[in-house]
Amino acid sequence: MTKFEGRTALVTGGSRGIGRAIVKALAQAGAKVAFVYQSNAQAADELVAELTAQNLVVKAYQADVRNKEAADQVVQQVVEAWGKIDILVNNAGIVRDTLLAMMSPEQWHDVIDTNLTSVFNFCQAVTRPMMSARYGRIINMSSVAAEFGNKGQANYAASKGGIEGFTRCLAKELASRGVTVNAVAPGFIETDMTVAVRNAAEAEIKKAIPAKRLGQPDDIANAVLFLASEAASYITGQSLKVDGGLTLGGF
Repeated sequence: MTKFEGRTALVTGGSRGIGRAIVKALAQAGAKVAFVYQSNAQAADELVAELTAQNLVVKAYQADVRNKEAADQVVQQVVEAWGKIDILVNNAGIVRDTLLAMMSPEQWHDVIDTNLTSVFNFCQAVTRPMMSARYGRIINMSSVAAEFGNKGQANYAASKGGIEGFTRCLAKELASRGVTVNAVAPGFIETDMTVAVRNAAEAEIKKAIPAKRLGQPDDIANAVLFLASEAASYITGQSLKVDGGLTLGGF
């Protein structure tokens, strides 16, 4: 396994699902890991306790990722505690699925602000420290929906498409400073967020996936580990689909 001794990482949306798997993978690979959670203090505390019991270094921060001042404060606290942030994983995300004709402004803004504005908030906060260090790895969580869309997900697909465009622009801005910026685009992953879709059509979904199975959070965590590693130092501005082949033939 790729080792991250001496590296520090910050993960948003780290208490559950894909984010939790990413926090565990980075910590178990040797990084000091801070993660942000919105409201589930119990899940955050349980994750900290689990990893601390393994003699790993992990910190949890409660914050609203939509709030720029909150993002700045978390980054400042992590830098003050550990001296730097080498790896940023923007994983925080929500869905508020409904057809556009029935979508409320609140459903639109909740998704855009949580999924996309949070990426701006945290990327801007870490940009100066990473540029000064002339090193950094930024991984933004996209989705196959960014490219292929889905009925009832105009807000979600827009947020993820925005993330991919943002990722390409920031990659160009930071490449000369030793900072890579990439995205990971999961397909159907078995998490709390996908329960409703899986309950309605899991058998049909599996038929559409060449690998004939749903992805697991660890599948995404492994992709993040690669992009955060030295093995990916010449990869930037890319979106890595981790979908079991789902998008090879579309939906």
